[in-house]
Amino acid sequence: MDEQALEKLGWGPSYQEAWRSRASEGEEPARIGADYGVEYVLYSARGDLRATVPGRLRMAIRKGESVRPVVGDWVTFEPRLQEGTSLIQAVLPRRTQLARKAAGRTDEEQVVAANVDVVFIVSALTRDLNPRRLERYLALAGDSGASPVLVLTKADLCEDVAATRENIATLAPGVPLHVVSSVTGEGLDVLWRYIGGNRTVALIGSSGVGKSTLINRLLGSTRQVVGEVREDDKGRHTTTHRELFLLPQGGLVIDTPGMRELGLMENEEGVRTTFVDIEELAAGCRFSDCRHEKEPGCAVREAVREGKLAPERLESFHKLHQEVARQERQRDTQTKRPPRSSAEAQKKRGR
Repeated sequence: MDEQALEKLGWGPSYQEAWRSRASEGEEPARIGADYGVEYVLYSARGDLRATVPGRLRMAIRKGESVRPVVGDWVTFEPRLQEGTSLIQAVLPRRTQLARKAAGRTDEEQVVAANVDVVFIVSALTRDLNPRRLERYLALAGDSGASPVLVLTKADLCEDVAATRENIATLAPGVPLHVVSSVTGEGLDVLWRYIGGNRTVALIGSSGVGKSTLINRLLGSTRQVVGEVREDDKGRHTTTHRELFLLPQGGLVIDTPGMRELGLMENEEGVRTTFVDIEELAAGCRFSDCRHEKEPGCAVREAVREGKLAPERLESFHKLHQEVARQERQRDTQTKRPPRSSAEAQKKRGR
C-alpha cells in the first residue's frame, strides 16, 4: 500500500488503525471522492476507481447498523478491476461530519460531507446576502466538529465592503472572516492557510454565491461548471453532486450543491457557538435558566433595549433554539415508542 499517496488524500494514523481493525484480506483503503447516488468514485493508492455498495452493506445501512458512504469518508474496498468496478465493504469511523436535517423529513439526518477539517461558509456580497441564513450555516458548522470560516465573495460587486464586512462580523465573534473576489483575486491568498498540510475544506452556501468559481481559482483550472446569476441576484443551481478535489499545491476541497432547506438536528452546540455574544450576555441574567423572553432581570433583553444587541439576532436565536429543541423532542418520542409488531405493521399496510 502506497501510504504516501494516501497521505495526500488526508490519510493519518487514526484511519490506519481503524482500517487494520476492520479490513479483511484483499481489501484496501480509499477515500470517497464523488457521490453520484448509485455509484461512487474512490481515490486510492491505485488511482481513481468506480465503486458501488454491495447488497450486504445496503441492508446494514437500512437497519441502522452502518452509515451510508458520503464524500470525504474513508472506506475499505475490494478491488475488482477486471469487472471495471470495486465494492465498498465498510465505512471507517468519522472524525467530523457536516450534517443537516434531510429536506422534507422531520427526523432524518443527512450527512453532507465527512472528515472535514475546516468549513468555508460562503456568501456573496450582493443583494442576496442574508444574515439570518448565515447564522444557520454557522450553527450547522458548529455542530460538525470542524472549524468554521466565513468567506464573503464577489467583493468586486459590493459598493461598501467595509460596512458590510463589519455588519456580518457581528454574527460570529471569534470566527475568521475573509472578503475575496474570484474575478480580481483579492483575498484569495489568505485562504491557503486553512488548506495546507493535506487538510480538507468543505464549501457550503446557497446557489450562486461563487463556491464553484472559488474552487476553480484554487485549482488553477476550470473544473466546475459555473452558472450565471439572475438579475435578482439569485444564483442558478450548477453543482449537482458532492465532489472532493485534490489541489495541486496540496490540500483538498469539497464542493457541495446549494442548500435550499437548512434544517438543524438536535445538537445545541452549534447554536451556542453561533450566538456566543448572547451566551456571554446571559451570564448577567438574574436567573441561570433564563430563556430571554419575559423573565425579570434578563440581561439579554436589556441589551436589546439599549441597542447593544440587534432584536433580529435575538429573534433568530430563539427560532434556531426552538428548532433544535423540537428535533430533540421528536427523537425522544420515537425512542420511547414501542416497536410495532409484525401483525400491526401488516394491518397498517393493508389500510
